Amino acid sequence: MQCKITRNAAKVLRLELDKPENAELKLRVLITHSHGDHAHYGLDLSEPTENDEIVSTDKDIDVLLAKGEELLDGVKIDYLYFPQEGFVITNPSKGNHGDH
Repeated sequence: MQCKITRNAAKVLRLELDKPENAELKLRVLITHSHGDHAHYGLDLSEPTENDEIVSTDKDIDVLLAKGEELLDGVKIDYLYFPQEGFVITNPSKGNHGDH
């Protein structure tokens, strides 16, 4: 499985992951809602379980993805400052280029 994190997102995520209370936690991308051939995604911090695949990224942030969940393979995590500040999670490899 693959996951991409942009430079902007990595900066914001690193601030949260480096807090002492999050030392044992990893970033999790989860599906909040799916319909048809695409999904809406969310982020969480949690400990890995036996149902997770740990995916290493080029930003030195490991991401937890549920094993066998094809709509998670290829997700991209970005952080935008405009028009509204926040995380945007899409899966371009599955044709999901943002919320509709």
